[in-house]
Amino acid sequence: MLAAPVRHLPSVKDTLRAMESFLLSGGQRTARRNAWTAVLEDRRRARDRVEAQHVLEAVAGRASRAT
Repeated sequence: MLAAPVRHLPSVKDTLRAMESFLLSGGQRTARRNAWTAVLEDRRRARDRVEAQHVLEAVAGRASRAT
């Protein structure tokens, strides 16, 4: 008896990419990816601002105790 061939099922990511390619033109797809990249960069900058604020507060706290 022969074994049935194993079928590869696409991942959810692959399926969504295929749907995106089918539904959107190249320009819209590029714009969407650029927008997402901008969102990620904004989040990174926000984390950096919070970290810098914490450092400044810590330094200011030590300076006020030293005087």
